[in-house]
Amino acid sequence: LNRTPEQQQQVNKEVEQLALYQFFACPFCIKTRRAIYKLNLPIKTRSASEGSPHRQELLAGGGRVKVPCLRIEKDGKVEWMYESSDIIRYLETRFA
Repeated sequence: LNRTPEQQQQVNKEVEQLALYQFFACPFCIKTRRAIYKLNLPIKTRSASEGSPHRQELLAGGGRVKVPCLRIEKDGKVEWMYESSDIIRYLETRFA
């Protein structure tokens, strides 16, 4: 997705509030990362693999170790969104 430099700068600022918890080889995570790539969104990815500190964050914050999971921080509140289709729909609605 091509944007003007100003638009991309605004998008980059907005996605600082997002993080994708994922497993590298998970097909649903791959699907989600592809959508993120197509939308040109520099979202941080965090591995939720066994032994990773991010796995504990996911469990503590989201309530379960299930990926992909998008952590959305907005107005001081944190929302944990599971399901690749929901995540992709949310990102397309917000950034496309």
